[in-house]
Amino acid sequence: MKNKTLITIVLILYLLFLPDFLFEADIKVKAIVTLVIIQILWIGRIFPLAHSSIILMLLLSFHFFSYKETLSYVASEIVWLMFSTFFISHAFINTGLASRVSLHMLKLSKGSGKGLIFISYFLMFVLSMMIPSNVGKASLVVSVFDRLLQSLNKMMNVENLGKALFIGVCYLSAISGSFVATGASSTIYTFGILGELSTDLNYLTWIFYFAPPIILFTIILWLLFLFVYPPENINRHFIIKLIEERINELGKISISEIKIMFIIGLTITLWATQPIHQLSIPLIGLLGAALTFTPLIGVWKWGKARESVDWDMMLFFAATIMISQMLIKTGTIDMIAEFLMNGINMNDSSIMVLFILLIIIALLRVIFVNVLGFLTIVLPLAITMGESLSDLSPFMVTMSVFLIGVPGFLLITQSPVHLIAYSYKYFTERDLLRIGSISNVVWIFIVLFFAVCCWRFIT
Repeated sequence: MKNKTLITIVLILYLLFLPDFLFEADIKVKAIVTLVIIQILWIGRIFPLAHSSIILMLLLSFHFFSYKETLSYVASEIVWLMFSTFFISHAFINTGLASRVSLHMLKLSKGSGKGLIFISYFLMFVLSMMIPSNVGKASLVVSVFDRLLQSLNKMMNVENLGKALFIGVCYLSAISGSFVATGASSTIYTFGILGELSTDLNYLTWIFYFAPPIILFTIILWLLFLFVYPPENINRHFIIKLIEERINELGKISISEIKIMFIIGLTITLWATQPIHQLSIPLIGLLGAALTFTPLIGVWKWGKARESVDWDMMLFFAATIMISQMLIKTGTIDMIAEFLMNGINMNDSSIMVLFILLIIIALLRVIFVNVLGFLTIVLPLAITMGESLSDLSPFMVTMSVFLIGVPGFLLITQSPVHLIAYSYKYFTERDLLRIGSISNVVWIFIVLFFAVCCWRFIT
């Protein structure tokens, strides 16, 4: 019934505004209607993502672009970077190296509850360099946490420790994905957008810009959990024993793990030295992907490797680029920006305007489940508004909006990662809202501080 209702709404919107049967609508109106249609299809999950993305391609080809121009977005470098990271990240997980790295890092906690939380938070950053999927990182880590906590629960109550670990995953899977340019699909998309605004942006400068606010927030989040949900005193020797048992289950390091270490090490090194050799980051990514299934060097055959590619996500990712370009080229983003600026007193200081914009983005983020679809709308808007501010660059405003738009702090419906972590029953919706309300405010002020006091002078 729900799907029939949504399909009916989509058909009515299409027939009324796009084909010019009844009247010839302004191109901006058509763009807004198309945006509403695709958001209904994506958010309502009427069809699989790939199916909805193909519908969008048809709408754009018939009413906005030529078919050739629409297809050109599928061939975008950023789309193929996404394609490449599927191979590298799944090879990293399938060889068992991801589990081995995670367990060895958790062992650094020396069995302390506070140390376990701290190390687990920074584990997300390490995994982000090799797993550009928030769901992939979260699924891997929460399975390890769950096994540890189940064993601990047989001896004592570890309720607060569970909350700190699982809610932390909800927040940091997304935020750590912003740490490197290839850390998540939303980050890869943003890297492409920001790359058009600055010729100096590369793998290392991305870390230079984004690492400080992210690391600062992570430390504050850790301290916040120690205050709000202080972890229980646990048996350190027992925790270390559990971790060592899991490591022993993996056995000795395999040839495949050594190979993928080499491939990932080579790929990241080439990404980091890109300003020297001038090879593009997507090209380097494709090289790394190809090495994973190359005979002798690789860790799997093509038949197995191709199963790691989420083809639906590939089409969806390309579709987000298309919708963004439609909003820009039709002038719709300029119209929305003008409307928003009329609502904000532009005579205020640029810093105050940015602060209000970040609050608006944080509030809108509560509504959107799909981060990538959300960024498709707000990043072009940030660029346009940044061009209207005298002493703040569009590059800096867009960076700020990106960071605010990525995490979901308040509701379990704000991200698939939240739903995965929540399913383990270590925290309640009220727990998430309680810690998330504080975290959201802290995050806004951290981003604003770095925008005004740091990025403002170096971008």
